Amino acid sequence: MAGERWRADYACDPAAGRGRLHAEAPSPTRTDFQRDRDRIVHSAAFRRLTHKTQVFVYHEGDHFRTRLTHTLEVSQIARAIARSLGLDEDLAEAIALSHDLGHPPFGHTGEDALDTCLAAFGGFDHNAQALRIVTRLEHRYAAFDGLNLAWETLEGLVKHNGPLLDEAGRPTERYRARGVPGAILEYDALQPLGLALHASAEAQAAAIADDIAYNAHDLDDGLRAGILQLEELGSVPFLAGLLAEIERLHPDLDATRTVHELTRRVITRFVEDVVTEAGRRISALRPGSADDIRAAGEAVVVFSQPLAEADRSLKRHLLPKLYRHEKVMAVRRDADRVVRDLFAVFTASPSRLPADWRQGLEDADEARIARRVGDYIAGMTDRYALLEHRRLCQHTPDLRIG
Repeated sequence: MAGERWRADYACDPAAGRGRLHAEAPSPTRTDFQRDRDRIVHSAAFRRLTHKTQVFVYHEGDHFRTRLTHTLEVSQIARAIARSLGLDEDLAEAIALSHDLGHPPFGHTGEDALDTCLAAFGGFDHNAQALRIVTRLEHRYAAFDGLNLAWETLEGLVKHNGPLLDEAGRPTERYRARGVPGAILEYDALQPLGLALHASAEAQAAAIADDIAYNAHDLDDGLRAGILQLEELGSVPFLAGLLAEIERLHPDLDATRTVHELTRRVITRFVEDVVTEAGRRISALRPGSADDIRAAGEAVVVFSQPLAEADRSLKRHLLPKLYRHEKVMAVRRDADRVVRDLFAVFTASPSRLPADWRQGLEDADEARIARRVGDYIAGMTDRYALLEHRRLCQHTPDLRIG
């Protein structure tokens, strides 16, 4: 088959996959996972990521990460890990490229705001929204809604952060309070995704690549914005060691290059650690198939204990110093208001939705209208959300870090 190359026994094999919800003839030039990657890249939801917030709103500057550049960095790291472990790189890449498709405008602020707005109707979860996008909301094909992705890609999209149910069928900790999102359960009834099992090693590679990318680029962006200071990073032992190494190898290096050297060392250390630790765990498990990875009872593509602590310590530093910095929080409060205002306007007057979005809502109940509005707002870019707010509401905030 085109694109075939060496894989470990525990890797997902596209030639032996579980297929698609809607049967399609195989491609003569691409594996199923390569087709999935291409379909994701060509989707409207993927293009919209270019103007969705990571930490800093898009108009803060051209060099800050957006949700799209974050996704591309995750994809690159996932491929590197997958290659080192003998996994299917295309599947790891497809899952990485799709993992943030469900994020609304304004990053986690937008997600929190929509979750509050939709609390009476099942809430909002960006993983469930990504599944809705690739199985229902993209309208690119004549024969089906969504992208009709392979089972392995959908499994990775839904479960890359771990099982959603325990062995008794109860929601795991993340979903214990409110249950597994309805969109996931509805799709699982059509094509069971094994919600009580771990996902493939490829999905695990994509998930940990997300953590690595966050650590590195949020650190970089925070320093670039002047919210983080190099001098303060020595309080994080992991970073202190890297900064000492840079100083030893490159005395008196200017700040800009120091930041770049630090960022790439963060990525390198974490990637090398994951590959080593995953290799150790896989050797101990001795899996003969991808299903053996799924049934292992724990993730195998993980950090070692020392680097897991480094990951936690870095996140503990970034939480108050960056994510909850007063300037960032001020923008988050304004962004929250934009999302809530838009939701209120469109649910009160669905006729203000574009024609294709209000179709079929003439006699719809409150729940259906709210979910449709939630889908519409979740698909907005930061820029479009602000334009709509200016058109429909008074006193649209500037959303700039002062």
